[in-house]
Amino acid sequence: MDYSTDMLNALVLISNYVLIPSLSYGSQLALGAVGVTLVFGILRFANFAHGEIMSFGSMVTVLITWWLQSLGITMGFFPTALLALPLSILITIILVLIIDNTVFSFYRKNKSRAVTYIVTSVGVMFMLNGLVRIIIGTDEIIFRDGQKFLIKAGHFKKMTGLSEGLALKQTQVLTIVIAIISVVLLFWFLQRTRTGKAMRAFSDNEDLALLSGISPERVVMVTWIITAILATLAGVLYGLDKSFKPLVYFNLILPIFAAAIVGGIGEPLGAIIGGYVVAFSEIMATYAFKKFIKYLVPSEFAPESLFQFLTTEYKFAVSFLILVLVLLVRPTGILRGKLL
Repeated sequence: MDYSTDMLNALVLISNYVLIPSLSYGSQLALGAVGVTLVFGILRFANFAHGEIMSFGSMVTVLITWWLQSLGITMGFFPTALLALPLSILITIILVLIIDNTVFSFYRKNKSRAVTYIVTSVGVMFMLNGLVRIIIGTDEIIFRDGQKFLIKAGHFKKMTGLSEGLALKQTQVLTIVIAIISVVLLFWFLQRTRTGKAMRAFSDNEDLALLSGISPERVVMVTWIITAILATLAGVLYGLDKSFKPLVYFNLILPIFAAAIVGGIGEPLGAIIGGYVVAFSEIMATYAFKKFIKYLVPSEFAPESLFQFLTTEYKFAVSFLILVLVLLVRPTGILRGKLL
């Protein structure tokens, strides 16, 4: 093969294992991180229960999906989970509003310190984690149906004559498209609607917002509603792309918080940027570049080692390292958000 063909093979290889998975995973982290950053920016505390809200929303989606499938109702080409999403989002919204009214509102009325909120959110996290495990168990669940691949590696090889095949999963495309639509709608809401402007004012200066006649109860309620929507979307898209397993969502809180802090806690745009930074960092750090480099250099210079920084078991260590470095070097993040 000539050098141009090797370059194309290298491009397909890196797209298959790094670029596309990073965009998909980054979109899932971005949706989760925006929810975390909204709660911190408006309610003034780090919600460690966010991963379990994602897990709960995903669990409800799985249960509704099973129910629809038992009735013979599917979406054919698309995953049936998309049909279950509206109801699961509604149930998750009800859950978070109940938690806020029965737990967090008490501490707001008493003007408790931030550390009290954090400890409380950890308690809520374990409560939700136990609830999900009791209802659906701890086993890995594949609830994806419909068309799995939009582009298959074998077909791609036949079409192009390349050695490397590009495989594009439907869930990856759905994740990116839904994330883009969600983010556009969110920013339109925050920038153009009266409630969105009230939320921004409340985040910037709570006392001044209260003097302006903004209802804090309404702002809090809308914040939790948006958080529940984003958490359910992020959780379901992650589950469709990979699988549903309660323990995974428990662990996801680390890269989600890393994404929020990298971008600037309290800044929705920063959370989106941070999501992609963390996703690309995790996947690139755990990808073995040996084959990729072989396509780019003469055979006599081809590496013998895997050229892999970490094994995949340690990918969350990358998030932890990023989190520590950002807090040490630039604690306000890329867009200079609030300090934790």
